[in-house]
Amino acid sequence: MVATSVVQHKTAPAYNYADSVWCTYIVSVAAACVAEVITYPLDLTKTRLQIQGEAASQATNGDKKLPHRGMVKTGLGIIREEGVSKLWRGVTPALYRHVVYSGCRIVTYEKIRASMSKNRDGTFPVWKSAISGVSSGALAQFLSSPADLVKVQIQMEGKRQLQGKAPRVHSPWHAFQKILSEGGIRGLWKGSIPNVQRAALVNLGDLTTYDTAKHLIISHTSLSDSHLTHVLSSGMAGLVAATMGTPADVVKTRIMNQPTDINGRGLLYKSSLDCLLRTVENEGFLALYKGFLPVWIRMAPWSLTFWLSFEQIRHSLGATGF
Repeated sequence: MVATSVVQHKTAPAYNYADSVWCTYIVSVAAACVAEVITYPLDLTKTRLQIQGEAASQATNGDKKLPHRGMVKTGLGIIREEGVSKLWRGVTPALYRHVVYSGCRIVTYEKIRASMSKNRDGTFPVWKSAISGVSSGALAQFLSSPADLVKVQIQMEGKRQLQGKAPRVHSPWHAFQKILSEGGIRGLWKGSIPNVQRAALVNLGDLTTYDTAKHLIISHTSLSDSHLTHVLSSGMAGLVAATMGTPADVVKTRIMNQPTDINGRGLLYKSSLDCLLRTVENEGFLALYKGFLPVWIRMAPWSLTFWLSFEQIRHSLGATGF
């Protein structure tokens, strides 16, 4: 009788709070906020580059015309013309977004991955990881799309001021109220379709690449689950995510930034497909990769900072590896 109870005690899994959903969620949000604050100036630069050149941004009716700039000149121009602190314009709604987005995408990915069967050798098939990444990214972005919309509109206010235009919004809360009053609840999800498409592609690149690369490195090299492995995996994840997500990111930014009528309908583009086609027609295919360099330069350190922070916090709490 005693022996039986000992065996049962040994086989019963002990509860580890560090592996719980709520702990994983909190750790994901904390790691994402650290990465966001560090790399945010590149996100602002990327957004300005993506708007540059579109019909909506061209000077008309006496508006002050701004010259086309590259990544470095755009960043330096923001510092010179608006001030260093404006490199973090819109960071507050960006952090709000991660409270929803980053927590949801990691928790959902792990749940979907855990529900799927693995190969006989214990590895996770790439196609199943891809399904998990696309699904978790799309869901998380849809839920956090209102905060992303507010962030984009705040980011563009500095450029409007330089063009001599009156500001559309004065703060994240004012932007939220304005969007809600003009378009209702539905207006909070303006641009959500290209946003969700982008998030699905980015997470296919980020989550799937990181997860797959990490386990391939551990399985086929002498490296262990260490910082070096995390650095190599996150570097590959950032490059793939930027390559797959930039075109959808350009469309998302332009849809979100376009003016709307009294019914909340866009005045420049009928849909994300219309925006895509008109961008290519008017500016060429490479316009879909406007801002790619700052996207990649940002996504690489963002991915590195996020995954290192995420893995290190989880390790310190005693959780299992990602």
